[in-house]
Amino acid sequence: MSSRVIGTDGQDQELLSRFRSGDTGAFSALVVRYQKPIFNAAYRILGNADNACDISQVVFLKVFECLDDYDPKFKFFSWIYRIAINESIDFLRRSSKHDTLDDDADFEAPESASPEWQYQDRQVSNRIQQALSQLTIDDRTVITLRHFNECSYQEIAEILVLEEKTVKSRIFEARRRLAKLLGDLRMVTV
Repeated sequence: MSSRVIGTDGQDQELLSRFRSGDTGAFSALVVRYQKPIFNAAYRILGNADNACDISQVVFLKVFECLDDYDPKFKFFSWIYRIAINESIDFLRRSSKHDTLDDDADFEAPESASPEWQYQDRQVSNRIQQALSQLTIDDRTVITLRHFNECSYQEIAEILVLEEKTVKSRIFEARRRLAKLLGDLRMVTV
């Protein structure tokens, strides 16, 4: 399920410029643009919709408060995703235990899907999320950014401040570990 942000960095920069000039509606437009992708990234790392919602709110608050720290030579989405990833990881580290996984947090079956198909799709989605929760935070992060947020290797490198070849290697190894956890579940694109 894709949560890739539609828009360009030029559009983001325009909204940021307008916001810095006092247009609060421009910040609202950024929130609308990034709300679902940030939530989904946090959810895939945390495995809990309530926690992901809390993290999303923290991310937008930090963006609002720290906008002067943003360097426009970097893509805005890389900066905001980095905040989301860091906040999610910090939350996991602060938690003494992992919360239970939510069954329906990111589930959107097509309206025309049969109940049987919806049930099977939900089962697969739950199984993938459970396997993700067993991965390390680093593995979960690269899988989330690449496959659930559809970031390129270069974009992931910018977000995580890593070399692109390191990102490719981490994704390769994370996919291998995820496939091992999923066992007999055939994955078309992991």
